[in-house]
Amino acid sequence: MSSVAAQQRRRAAAPAQAPASADTPGLSRKHREWLAAGLFLAPDVLGLLVFVAIPMVLSIALSFFQVSGFGSYQWIGLGNYQRMMHDPLFWDSMKITGEYVVILVPVLFCVSLGLGLLVKQKLPGVGVYRTALFLPYVISLVVVGVLWKFLLDDQTGAVNRAMRAAGFDGESWLGSPSLALGCVIAIMVWVMMGYYMIIFLAGLQEIPREFYEAAKLDGAGPWTTFRTITWPLLRPTSFFVLLMSTVAAISGGLDLIFVLTNGGPANGTSLAIFYIYQQAFGFGEFGYASAMGSFLVLIMVVISAVIFKLTSGGRFDDGE
Repeated sequence: MSSVAAQQRRRAAAPAQAPASADTPGLSRKHREWLAAGLFLAPDVLGLLVFVAIPMVLSIALSFFQVSGFGSYQWIGLGNYQRMMHDPLFWDSMKITGEYVVILVPVLFCVSLGLGLLVKQKLPGVGVYRTALFLPYVISLVVVGVLWKFLLDDQTGAVNRAMRAAGFDGESWLGSPSLALGCVIAIMVWVMMGYYMIIFLAGLQEIPREFYEAAKLDGAGPWTTFRTITWPLLRPTSFFVLLMSTVAAISGGLDLIFVLTNGGPANGTSLAIFYIYQQAFGFGEFGYASAMGSFLVLIMVVISAVIFKLTSGGRFDDGE
């Protein structure tokens, strides 16, 4: 009888232990979501920290030192910045960069938008056209530079040969200070237009088709439809393209300039990013190059803030 009573007591005590395991503390749903989000973001955050944030901080710190080619560091405070303020070659490169950006960004914006509108149409083989227009963007700028340097050669280049066959005189495309920068801008438009075309195309495809059908029923023409429907609804995409292309124009193009013109002729294509590269890796002036690089980053931050302000963060508020 005692063994039977003991078994009954054990059976009665077993259900009482189950709720205890259910009450074991654990993560709530909200905390699990935050943990999952953190794990997904960790690779990008780590990459930005290691390859962007830390190098930027080290570059700013390095700008206060004079660094020789043998690795010796000497604290000079604002000496590099004072040197930069009195360096005519640096300010010439900034002027050329300003001209480059002012011409490249609007032309690239308009060409990319036009191509986006074109490839949005239901044309035969439109997928082939999209691929062909996007293809230059995936090619290395070094390869692009070698290709166009061959095409624009004064004597044997295909461009001058075609001009002479048509009865025109050939031009020194890369040897003339008045033409070299224009050639670089045209090549960069050719390289980058496919990428921004795809971005515009994505924005255009997000616009509901019903809006265009209603405009057609109202008798609106292509220009009226673009002005009243396409452009207002494309403003966030336009803001992204404007901001990214401006930053890319200021900070990019080094590979192309190095291969195509090497900053010439007569420093006519020596952009600020190329001049900084020359000072760092050509003359070993790493501290001075860091100071100019920090100043260029500051310029990009200011320009980005101005774009944000003028476009109200991509909304392009017009007071309505």
